[in-house]
Formats: sequence, structure tokens, C-alpha cells
Amino acid sequence: MRYSRGMAETIFLKIIAGEIPCHKIYEDDQVFAFLDIGPLSAGHTLLIPKEPAETLDQLSDESAAALGRVLPRLSRAVLKASGATAFNILQNNGASAHQAVLHVHFHIIPRFPDATEGAGLGIEWPAGTLDNETGRRLAADIAAALSEE
Repeated sequence: MRYSRGMAETIFLKIIAGEIPCHKIYEDDQVFAFLDIGPLSAGHTLLIPKEPAETLDQLSDESAAALGRVLPRLSRAVLKASGATAFNILQNNGASAHQAVLHVHFHIIPRFPDATEGAGLGIEWPAGTLDNETGRRLAADIAAALSEE
């Protein structure tokens, strides 16, 4: 496995290695899925790459593609098994973005609209505004950075 610079061994690497037990749902050569031990709702599932990258921007294209292939199928399975009518996908990058385990991971969080407890993820979205000049400049800067990739 390729480690990101300075990446410590995480609980997720220990789960992949079988050193810590989990409720495994899916595994292939590149990804691993299991139930979250601190679920926000019934069926709360984590999908992680086996490649030990701390944040999404550090992940290889191959591992990102593997996550993208599995995420829709896994989401459908979580919905079917849990009986949820909707779900959130959550993926945080860095401590200031509320990432607790420094290993890329996606949360699939089933939503139960009629439930008062364990309904899933609560989200506040304090939307701002985007003026035309700022939008033009940001879009150009992001496009230029992307072309350097």
C-alpha cells in the first residue's frame, strides 16, 4: 500500500487488516464497506478505499474510480435493507471540515423522515451569495488549476 506523506496508521487500516472487528458489508481489491459503530441512523455505512490517503485530493484516480463504482450500488443496498426513503452521502476532508479519521471515507446515512430519533444527518446550509465578478475570477482560477493537473 502507498502511504501519504506522514500518514499514521488509522483505525480504518486496522479494520481492513482484520486487526479490529467490524460489521463488514462489502470488500474488493480496492474498497471496503462496513457499518459505522456510531450510527446516525439504522444502516449508516462507511465506504473506504484500501489506499491509505488522508483526503480525497490525495487519492489516486484508480481508487477514486473504485469508490465511484461501488457507491451507487452500496447506496441502493442500504436503502433496500434499511427501509429508508432517502439518504445523505457525507465526505469530509481535513480536521476543519470535521474529518475525525484521517483516511478518506464516505458515509451513507439513511434518512427516515417520520422518525424523531435516529432520523439521520441534520444539516444547516447558511447559503451566501456569489457576485458575477467573484464567480468569473474563481471559475477561471479553478479551471487553470485543473488544467495543471
